[in-house]
This record gives sequence, structure tokens and C-alpha cells, in this order.
Amino acid sequence: MTSLRLPDPDQAVISRRAAIIEDIARLIGRDALIADEDGRRAFETDALTAYRRVPLLVVLPRTTEDVSKVLRYCHDNGLKVIPRGAGTSLCGGALPAEDAIVLCVSKMNRILDVDYANRCARVESGITNLAISARVSGNGFFYAPDPSSQLACTLAGNLAMNSGGAHCLKYGVTTNNVLGVRMVLIDGTVVDIGGAHLDAPGYDLLSYVIGSEGQLGVITEATVRILRAAEGARPMLVGFGSPESAGACVSGIIGAGIVPVAIEYMDKPAIEVCEAFAPAGYPLDVEALLIIEVEGSDTEIGVLLNRIAEIASAYQPKSMVISTDPDHSARIWAGRKAAFGAVGRISDYYCMDGTIPLGQLPHVLTRIGEICSGYGLKVANIFHAGDGNLHPLILYNANSPEEAEKAELAGADILRLCVEVGGCLTGEHGVGIEKRDLMTVQFSPTDLAVQMRIKTVFDPGWLLNPAKVFPLDVSAAHTDQRAAAAPRAA
Repeated sequence: MTSLRLPDPDQAVISRRAAIIEDIARLIGRDALIADEDGRRAFETDALTAYRRVPLLVVLPRTTEDVSKVLRYCHDNGLKVIPRGAGTSLCGGALPAEDAIVLCVSKMNRILDVDYANRCARVESGITNLAISARVSGNGFFYAPDPSSQLACTLAGNLAMNSGGAHCLKYGVTTNNVLGVRMVLIDGTVVDIGGAHLDAPGYDLLSYVIGSEGQLGVITEATVRILRAAEGARPMLVGFGSPESAGACVSGIIGAGIVPVAIEYMDKPAIEVCEAFAPAGYPLDVEALLIIEVEGSDTEIGVLLNRIAEIASAYQPKSMVISTDPDHSARIWAGRKAAFGAVGRISDYYCMDGTIPLGQLPHVLTRIGEICSGYGLKVANIFHAGDGNLHPLILYNANSPEEAEKAELAGADILRLCVEVGGCLTGEHGVGIEKRDLMTVQFSPTDLAVQMRIKTVFDPGWLLNPAKVFPLDVSAAHTDQRAAAAPRAA
């Protein structure tokens, strides 16, 4: 890939590596460190595997106090810190640097308290989304955000990128399901923002923190909403002869005032690959497929599915199948959840993430095909159609530098298209390093200046997750100032 530019590593820091290891070992214990090269190499990348950097050191804290001690030490010694959850980031958000410490919260995975009366749970940030739902499901509750990586991804990464998932159409994304966080600032100060109540006093700092990509602090705990599970849910499959018809149908359903729990889109390449990988009964003679799920009582589900079928019929569907039982429903969703892995079996792919207004779906789907074709590449489209969050998978050969460059250029063109039609650069994957140099497409110099001033308030030395989110030339004044002012150990 061509866009990766990181500042040259600080050789003075690297030369002090042995002393740094000893210092942090004294603070939180040697068993909380991964210092050997093979161990550190396991953290050299995230799910955007085209980019790799072996970190200076990996730290696995067990408590908020551990995190506070490590960050205070890094602050006092001018050391860069890369916060990390499970490393499932698809934008290079957890990519380390050779002179940076990776602070991974994966060992902080406890459920600290569940309050069913007030419908919330206090958990550590290293827990997985599914683990939260598993804990409360016996009492008829669940935690709503469900990204495709929910089996592995941690709440920490979801908070950093404001992740969503298939069911965010009805239940919202992470920011809509979190009431408060405990966060450690770069100087080791522990702050509580929000809490177990519906509306916190003062400024809405929670909205700054969620989606800030580890740039403002390290979240160690969160108070999340838990919701009462619906009586039942049932999906239906609607196949179309063209992507444009499927996109228009999505707009028709939402425009009619119906909000299903999920509307997922798959085009023909994705349908064929997913059906071969996890047989779900997807129609193979269609160009595009919608998975539409509704929930409620049996009567309510029946009324909603019939109404959706009526709306869909106006867009000339080639097939329409309603799930017949829970096993059928599980197969339908298993195919969708396995989509990225299924595509990965047949090709390397570059997964994009942008959002668009629903009314632009037909136009944008056509243009995505044209853009990729123009670079001589194929594309498989799998995305959350209900909220316009696109995830086109650009297929390429990772062993070919030429194809890798074309995939990156095609992805940038797709993201520019999203902004042109009134959308934005990211829906849930974040900016990280992948979209960093496209931020000027979305934001004016004034917009970026305000965002960088907010970061500077929380992280004056720009030590947290550096070289991410903001274009390097735009943020140079801040990082140069940091380098001049950063404290150094004697």
C-alpha cells in the first residue's frame, strides 16, 4: 500500500528500550509485559494487515491503576502509546510504531456490576460484546451493538471507533448504547465521564470520547445500556435483478416509515461466495440480495413482513423468502456474519467503510462498480444498507504491489464519492491511518484545527496513538511542538 507514512522512529527512545522495560516492570510486574521479539511481533499489525510495525514493548495491564501508572510513566518520559483492544481494527487504528508502547486492555475483561432495574451494566473495556449479552441473556436482556467481529472485538475498540453492526438501524451504534466511561489521561489522571444515569450534567464529553480512536485517553471501564430482548425476530430474503433495484427498495422501506431491526445488502459475488462457505439458502440467480429482519410478537412480525413484501414488490424482486423457523433464521445470519471470512478464502481484499444518504444508494452502487472496473479490479459489496454504511470489498492480489496500489486508489475514490453525495469517510471502522490523508476531503482547515485543539487539551504532548486520524502535514505544527516540549528521562 502507498499511503502509509509514519514519522521516523526516535532512535534515542529505542536505545533506552532495556531501561524502559525495567522501569515498567517495577511499576506493574514483569508478567504484564511482552518484551521478546516473537511476542511483540504478534502485535505488529491489526486487521488492516498490509501495514506492519513491531512495537517497542507490549504492556497488558490488569487494572485501571496499572494503566494509570504506565501512562504517567510514558507522559513523564515522552513515550508514545498505542491503545489496543483485540486488534480487529480495519483502518490501521491499532498499528504501532517501533518507538511506541502498545497498551493492550485484553486482560481487563470483567463484568463489574449488572443493574437490571436501571438497565445497565458496568464492565471493563477488554470484554467482548458477546460476553456482555451472554451474561445478561438469562434475564431476557442483551447488549445491542453487533459488529461482524463481535465474537472477537472488544468494547475498547468499539468505543474507539464508535462501531455499529447489522442491528444498529434500530438500536443505534456504540455511542447510543453507552452511558459513561472511566478513562485514564496521558498523565495518569483517572476521570469518570457520565455514569449510570440517562443524562449527565455539564458538557457532553462522552460524545468527544466515543469515536476518538484512542487519541484522548485510554478507556478502562464503561457503563453500557442493556435492553430487554424482543419476543421474537424473523428475517426475510429479497433478491433483485440489479443492485439499483435493491438500493431503491431500501429507500422505499425506510421512506414508508418502517424501521426493521436490520437491512443488510449483498451483491452477486458476495452471495455466491457466502453460500459456498456457509450454506444459508441464498438465491444464486439474483444480482443483489437484501436480508431484512423485523422483531416483536408473532402477530407484529407477520404484519411487518407482509407490509415489507408489498413495498418490495414494487421493485420487481426475482425472489422473496421468509424464514420459517429459528434454525432457518440462524443459517441466514450465519452466512452474512461469515461474509468477510468467506471472501478472504478466494482473494485478498481491501475493506472500505463509508456512509451515504439512503436516497443515494442506487447511484453510489453503480459508481462503485464503475470505479473498481476502471482500475481492473473486482468488488464484492456487503454492507449495512439500512443506515447507508457501505463495506465494499475490493478484491486484489496482495503479492502484487501494482494491484495493491490500485486497490488503495480505488478505495480512496469510493470514499471521495461518499463525501460528494453527502455522506462521510467512515461509518464504524474509524479513520486510523487508512483514511488519514483523506480527512481534508471531508473537513476544512478550520474544522481540522478545532479537532486538533481538542486533542491537545486531552493530550498536550500528542503521545496517544500518534500519526493517526490527522494528515501528517496538517498536524506537523502540533507534533513539532510536542517534540520540542516533551519531557525526557535523565
